[in-house]
Amino acid sequence: MTTTTNPLLAPWTGPHGGTPPFDRVQIADLAPALDAAMAEQLATIEMIAANPAPPTFDNTLAAYERSTRLLDRVLAVYGVFTGCLSDPALQDVERDMAPRLAAFQDRLVQHRGFLNRVAAVHAAAGTSGLAPEQQRLAWLVHTNLVHAGACLPDAAQQQLSAINQRLAECHTAFAQNVLREETDGVLLLDEEADVAGLPESVRRAAADAAVDMGHPGAWAILNTRSSVEPFLTFATRRDLRERAWRMFVGRCDHGGPTDNNAVVTEILALRASRARLLGFPTHAHWRLDDSMAKSPERADELMRAVWTPAVARVRGDVAAMQAIADADAAGLTIAPWDYRFYAEKVRAARYDLDEAEVSDYLQLDRLRDGMFFVAERLFGLRFREVIDGSVPVYHPDVRVWEMIDTTGATAGLWFFDPFARAGKRSGAWMSDQRSQDRLDGDVVPIVSNVCNFLKPPAGAPALLSWDDATTLFHEFGHALHGLCSSVTYPSLSGTRVARDYVELPSQVLEHWLATPEVLQRFAVHHRTGRPMPAQLVDKVLQAKTFNEGFRTVEFLASAIVDMDLHRHGDGGDAIDPAAFEQASMARLGMPKEIVMRHRIPHFSHLFADDGYSAGYYSYLWADVLTADAWEAFLEAGGPWDDDVAARLHRHVLAAGNAVDPAEGYRAFRGRDATVDALMRKRGFAAED
Repeated sequence: MTTTTNPLLAPWTGPHGGTPPFDRVQIADLAPALDAAMAEQLATIEMIAANPAPPTFDNTLAAYERSTRLLDRVLAVYGVFTGCLSDPALQDVERDMAPRLAAFQDRLVQHRGFLNRVAAVHAAAGTSGLAPEQQRLAWLVHTNLVHAGACLPDAAQQQLSAINQRLAECHTAFAQNVLREETDGVLLLDEEADVAGLPESVRRAAADAAVDMGHPGAWAILNTRSSVEPFLTFATRRDLRERAWRMFVGRCDHGGPTDNNAVVTEILALRASRARLLGFPTHAHWRLDDSMAKSPERADELMRAVWTPAVARVRGDVAAMQAIADADAAGLTIAPWDYRFYAEKVRAARYDLDEAEVSDYLQLDRLRDGMFFVAERLFGLRFREVIDGSVPVYHPDVRVWEMIDTTGATAGLWFFDPFARAGKRSGAWMSDQRSQDRLDGDVVPIVSNVCNFLKPPAGAPALLSWDDATTLFHEFGHALHGLCSSVTYPSLSGTRVARDYVELPSQVLEHWLATPEVLQRFAVHHRTGRPMPAQLVDKVLQAKTFNEGFRTVEFLASAIVDMDLHRHGDGGDAIDPAAFEQASMARLGMPKEIVMRHRIPHFSHLFADDGYSAGYYSYLWADVLTADAWEAFLEAGGPWDDDVAARLHRHVLAAGNAVDPAEGYRAFRGRDATVDALMRKRGFAAED
């Protein structure tokens, strides 16, 4: 295929500055486009380095920013394919391209001529009349190059590149194994009694899934969180709950071609070696060097402070569950596959609140409109669906909205891909298909939210659990971070901030789901159309911190194990993931009724790429900021305060990485955050 016929190598066409050509791209286009885009950027870097003129911001850093345009476009489409449209042919491409992309990145990092020019611009940044945002970019590019090994001797750089290429292969193998287990795994149920207790919406989704798999008349519980967790919450058959639980928590941990334990062991060893090459004692120290936390010790201190009251809360909740089981003469001791089931019984008894009843009011389409309502009331943003077919999509489930700013102009596009399907990796995420910048004129951002909610039968509404609804608002917070960006340079745009800061916008937006204004207007019954009764709204609000001990402990166990794994940097004995996990749980005093939210063999945050490695703690770190930010609204009179919303927009959402995140937060809040608000948010009283 020639570059002239490859749709990925042509400028994007259509409205809003052009959009991805999803209607024309084939799998065969991906590798050639990646190769051509990498070659173009490398050629540009060579030109920058060979420029005989003295290095300046414009001929070095601005030129570098422009050099990424084509590759960014290709990678955006490539990421959509690998995350949402995977199949064996695409996985072959991914396995081939992963080490080549890693090698390309190393060639950029290790280009001595380019580094020298960047270093010169950075050294003179404070005296050469650069604007603050330009100084920030000079610091960031130079810091990232050095952090990635640009200053290493030649031999060490060669060794580093070999490690990075092998890591890319291992990350890809890990991710593909997880996807295969989640795609192929299923608990197939044949009898009506097998689905006793399940809400009608969950039963119908399971029946449709079984039909799709060629088993009409049966029910299929898929090996995904959105399918398994409702089953664990409502199914009355304890033996089937145990089977579903073991299927889900045992992903990639039972031998055979998709077992990830050996892959994890190799990844950890490679990361430890890379950290030592780069001058850091461990991978965790390397990763946190450019974070807000700055060191593993500071992150660990926060996690341990929250761990003790969270475990205390769990022990109290388990006692309440056990009392109900004993009163029912169930003849059991609460086990992990019982936790959600009996927690729901405790919730019903304590708050007279039935999660299935709440879900009847949580329609996906209406809650999406509720998110738009929040964005408009807080920030003056409106969302208008694109229904004329002018913006191609990559799957029939995907819909697109324009974001209209306060001037009436289209300021961004939002793609929404809500439902689980084969070939789509699990979880929920936001991604940039095009980041905002003003380097050569206004570039309109394009972002997407991808979720894995259960798809309802044709004509039926998609009903969400409260956790799913929270996820919906969370990911939209990330989307607003990208859509509201207002910076000049692409590298500083939107969500391209420190890992332990990026979750602030997403986690703070979760709070608006539980506001009476959203619930009373957008939480309407899927049959009657009537709004959630005030009495039920009150129960939901009263129960907001219920089961917070469970959520915190399952998360923190994963985060602490992540940090412990990546502080292993002595290069000695290889880590056995199963033994390490078991020892870590014992050392922590992990309640036996709970397991890590993500067990090591399928912990994609850590091992599908470097993204959250030694960084899973960042959700908690950001929640310190989140809880404190929410209290800024409450102190000002409520969730809809115009002045606080304006500061949040200006200093957090719009600022991107153009300012240091700690400075940006202080500009918003007027001070640093403290952990006190987090403890109040999670309902952990001092005596806990």
